[in-house]
Amino acid sequence: MKIGIPTEIKEREHRVGINPGGVLELTRAGHQVLIQKDAGVGSGFTDEEFVEAGATIVPTAADAWAADMVMKVKEPLASEVQYFRPGLILYTYLHLAPLPELTQHLMDKQVRAIAYETIEGPDGSLPLLRPMSEVAGRMAVQVGAASLEKERGGKGILLGGVPGTRRGRVAILGGGIVGANAATIAVGMGAHVTVLDINHSRMAYLEDVFRGSIETLYSNARNIQHAIEWADLVIGAVLVPGARAPKLIHEKMLKDMEPGSAIVDVAVDQGGCIDTCRPTTHDNPTYVIDGVVHYCVPNMPGAVAQTSTFALTNVTLAYAKRIASMGVVDAVKADPMLAKGVNCWDGACTYQAVADGVGTEYTDLAKILA
Repeated sequence: MKIGIPTEIKEREHRVGINPGGVLELTRAGHQVLIQKDAGVGSGFTDEEFVEAGATIVPTAADAWAADMVMKVKEPLASEVQYFRPGLILYTYLHLAPLPELTQHLMDKQVRAIAYETIEGPDGSLPLLRPMSEVAGRMAVQVGAASLEKERGGKGILLGGVPGTRRGRVAILGGGIVGANAATIAVGMGAHVTVLDINHSRMAYLEDVFRGSIETLYSNARNIQHAIEWADLVIGAVLVPGARAPKLIHEKMLKDMEPGSAIVDVAVDQGGCIDTCRPTTHDNPTYVIDGVVHYCVPNMPGAVAQTSTFALTNVTLAYAKRIASMGVVDAVKADPMLAKGVNCWDGACTYQAVADGVGTEYTDLAKILA
């Protein structure tokens, strides 16, 4: 199979769809890997390294998109829709629930779109989303701490404090992978940390892991309200696989937060769990509403591209090899986890939460394949 790796064109997105080690594994398995010129530079990989691993460097995005399967990092942008065609296998993060236009383009062009973030294990785990959730959770505290600095509009609080001063207070909405990693960094910096979740078992697990260094609260409207009134930094870390994030903080609630407090909404790529969230960029990452600094960059891990690309290839490569070696139809039929990753197939929307999010008809993939 021909596998194309185009350069990511989202603003300040420095990741690339594969690293040289991944290329080596695919080419040794007999596949051809076409990498757009300089696609890996932002992640620290030269064209020469990719060539040594067996890749073919192609000059344009069109050349990379002409492959049988395209591996990317982020969802296609408007300028990339021109490359869609029937039967193209698109294997990337898609986050389609808040993107009705992109979903419709994928359906109209009969693309077979497989989303990293909805490949799901029998235990409900999301193995291809996990590494970027780990990166984003850890980064959320870093960027949140910076957003609290006075020159960035913050109240001028140091999360860890110093002797004789109070430590910063961090409220994390969601105790999943993002939330747990955010808590790890926040506790390490010396902050007071509260994690809110609706899963009692998860809260018990976090209490045990952190050995009393965090507080957990059941996530209901009253506790969220009290938490954001108390917090210097609020991190939105909720996730409903494939679906729009639920809105947990509404605009009127911001008035109860202290001026100069900060919000980091990691759920922004699924529509955000903060009512006042709108996507920002690494060039202009923050804005202020009612005195509260908002950081809402949807591709946070792109800022640490080398770490992120290695972590991403570690989990995406096995499925890429399976699709390339078996063919996408047989691979999806043989693997229920991979089948859950299929969001669009030959003109149909095959993931219920995406169909609900964009307002289109849902079609059961099993019926299509049968």
